[in-house]
Amino acid sequence: MTQPLRIGIFGGAFDPPHTAHRALVRAALDHLALDRLLIIPTGQAWHKARPLTAAHHRLAMARLCFSDLPQVQVDPLEIERVGPSYTIDTLRALKAKWPEAELFLLMGEDQARALDQWHDWQQIPQFATICVAEREDSMRSGSQFEPAKSLGKRFVRLPVAPMAVSATEIRARLGAHQNVDPLVFEPVARYIEHHHLYQTD
Repeated sequence: MTQPLRIGIFGGAFDPPHTAHRALVRAALDHLALDRLLIIPTGQAWHKARPLTAAHHRLAMARLCFSDLPQVQVDPLEIERVGPSYTIDTLRALKAKWPEAELFLLMGEDQARALDQWHDWQQIPQFATICVAEREDSMRSGSQFEPAKSLGKRFVRLPVAPMAVSATEIRARLGAHQNVDPLVFEPVARYIEHHHLYQTD
């Protein structure tokens, strides 16, 4: 009997994609035995006050960031959809495309803590197992994310080494013309420089 496809889903602004995103993807590939992992850049971000960088740039940077990982695909599903990007709509679309597949929704601790603010978040476990990347330091300190009891077995913890990296910090450094080499994958850094992204003057 053929085993169902195991598909990971990692959504986000990827504005820009950085080394912590890579670490989460690698942890998911190592721990979840995924057949494929979809990187899905946000289209219209309903929850962000600031405007995102143009979608075609974020899509291109995501492709550069993950192109060397054979199981990983960058999917423009949310960028091509009209209207706000709600995760539940993305999961419904993917389940319709692969009805027999097991879906695994990847997120960081910060996203997990805001999960109860997501649109129709209670329906997410019907479509996917929620996989939260938790830093080893938070596990040791006891400050790790505690899921709602309703998630039950539809919740998995992914151990990820501590990385003090954020897209906000990277954008600020770029705006101040500071070096970001250790924080972003080298092809992404070249793309940012070539297209003069995140420059404030």
